[in-house]
Amino acid sequence: MTTDLPSFSPCDALVAVMVAVSASDEPMRTSELLAIQRKVDHAPVFAAYDDDRIRAVSQTVMTLFEEEEGLDALFGLIRDALPEKLYETAYALACDVGAADGRLYDGEVAMLAEIRHQLNISRLHAAAIELSAQVRHRVL
Repeated sequence: MTTDLPSFSPCDALVAVMVAVSASDEPMRTSELLAIQRKVDHAPVFAAYDDDRIRAVSQTVMTLFEEEEGLDALFGLIRDALPEKLYETAYALACDVGAADGRLYDGEVAMLAEIRHQLNISRLHAAAIELSAQVRHRVL
């Protein structure tokens, strides 16, 4: 396992969560990648974020996905970097990325469940966040 993992900033951790959802159901869809970029460009939490970091964070996530204990390492990095008050923000961003292409695939459902577990998101709050993402991404 990689011993020289980079440390994440809080915004890096949020990007990592979004990338993890997108990468959980190969291939990463263009709509999901665009959703990540839109969130970084427009969400207030990313106001001071250097979006050139997205590539490095994405590469770290992809590298960890290939390692045996990589998912645990990824969530360790995320929890170390992310203040608890942003856990639900991370889950909301993850749900938006998952919903960006109009449906949730099995890998995304499993990753969202893992994020809920790892970030200790209450079931009630998770349901509200999930419904909010669904209604924002509905099409006619």
